[in-house]
Amino acid sequence: MSESTPSDAPSPDPFRGGPDDVIALINEFPLAWVTPRNDQAARVATLLPLLANTDAEGGVVSLLGHMARRNPLYAALEATPSATILFTGPQAYVSPALVSTPTWAPTWNYAQARIEAEIRFRPDLGHEALERLTRFMDREDRTGRAPRDVGPRYDAMERAIIAFEARVTHISAKFKLGQDETDLSLREILAAHPDPALTRWMRRMNAGRGV
Repeated sequence: MSESTPSDAPSPDPFRGGPDDVIALINEFPLAWVTPRNDQAARVATLLPLLANTDAEGGVVSLLGHMARRNPLYAALEATPSATILFTGPQAYVSPALVSTPTWAPTWNYAQARIEAEIRFRPDLGHEALERLTRFMDREDRTGRAPRDVGPRYDAMERAIIAFEARVTHISAKFKLGQDETDLSLREILAAHPDPALTRWMRRMNAGRGV
């Protein structure tokens, strides 16, 4: 006899995703909001590109980034070296025009990862932060160019930035990408939605459904 789920048991969150989805989101959408956890948050929150470092299981353990030394976020994080980091992935409105069911309600699909982290500034990693970011972002174009190729002004550019490591203390992610749709509605959205990034991620998060 099969066991039934107790009525008061929490239902699994269909939008949670897994560690592999989080790292994929960070790699594809590396520009994140970095906000200090203090009273200056709203004033100094900054968009910064970040690179993920993972453990043997593929989980994100830290992020490597850099910012201008003159950025007010630098002073704010020196005073309070902890931050909330928000990565936003594919997102778009989904119109009822795409779905044949007349009672279907419009929605907004999106993916996000919220990371709590402790910040450590690393002035010794300025060149590595620039080099790794350039190499990672140019992995498809393969230009072969490095940051030092800008010439004599490189040293001044490097001195103007400060590298940092964000040690991850908590991750919460949400991938609202059609997991709650019927198979029919999901197929219709995938066939007609104009945003290729959104539909690619919807397919990823619904891979087991044969759509």
